[in-house]
Amino acid sequence: MEKLVSSWFNDQPLPQSYIFPPETRPGNHSIPRCNCIPVVDLSKASGHDRTTIVQQILTASREFGFFQVVNHGVSENLVNDTMNVFKEFFELSAEDKAGVYSEDLKRPCRLYTSSPNYDREKVHLWRDNLRHPCHPLEECIKIWPQKPTRYRETVAAYSIEAKKLGLRILELVSEGLGLSSEFFGDDLSESVILSVNHYPPCPDPSLTLGVPKHCDPNLLTILHQGDIYGLQVFKDGEWIGVEPLHNAFVVNIGFQLQIISNNMLKSAEHRAVTNSEVARTTAAFFINPTDDCIIEPVKSLIIADESPAYRAFSYKEFLLNYIPTMGNSEKSLEPFKLHA
Repeated sequence: MEKLVSSWFNDQPLPQSYIFPPETRPGNHSIPRCNCIPVVDLSKASGHDRTTIVQQILTASREFGFFQVVNHGVSENLVNDTMNVFKEFFELSAEDKAGVYSEDLKRPCRLYTSSPNYDREKVHLWRDNLRHPCHPLEECIKIWPQKPTRYRETVAAYSIEAKKLGLRILELVSEGLGLSSEFFGDDLSESVILSVNHYPPCPDPSLTLGVPKHCDPNLLTILHQGDIYGLQVFKDGEWIGVEPLHNAFVVNIGFQLQIISNNMLKSAEHRAVTNSEVARTTAAFFINPTDDCIIEPVKSLIIADESPAYRAFSYKEFLLNYIPTMGNSEKSLEPFKLHA
């Protein structure tokens, strides 16, 4: 428990173990916050503008690997209640959080700090993380935190809506790719993991990171970043700040969608920076294949004179390779690439 950043951050300057090398630290230079990340109005997907929305999503997934969705159908009150519950969890006393804290990587519901590689990593991350599965809900809910007392009820309702939203977006992606609307159902999207990051105020945000540059290993990520800035996307050799939009979700393409689409869609590198003034709490839903699900490029998406860019593999095999690489794009994908 004493390792949690939130338990000691007020007491001292930034420890040496949290200072990144000069080439990877964010520095003092200002990163532009731009509105160039595409924003998709999902309310139009059920009407005569559906084709336009499908194309917007496909274009964003090709060019950015990221987009934001508004008018998504998830109740604003539910979103606000859930984000407040997450903030309340991190404000609990050490005694109340002790039962959830664990350094056992095999424990499905756990609170930990920095990364799963804490004991081996060269630099620690300025974040605490609560992580647990959300499917099947009736089983998973039994291992979730019991405090705050409304945690289970509120997060259960939220996780149902977040998964619905994710599947709806995947259906639009499948349409854009010319696949059946159910293509991403069943094993490809059955596993749902919630990851709540908490970034306390940092003594020197120029020297450290909440999350380093990485791509997500999963199929699709649905992120609520709250109203405090911190998410940055790497595009064309530069970092772009993702402006928080009111009642919006950030959607990003995971490695598995890039592989299945034979690189038609791309998983974008991104990171989280800290700030010195206020705590920031974000909630990501990772939609994943099951461990035994076989991933490979879809044959219908391979152009006649091209070859598949990747070999077939199980998602579990991918994760075993991904975790030690900390999401490095080249190292994560290299063992699975087919070279002509």
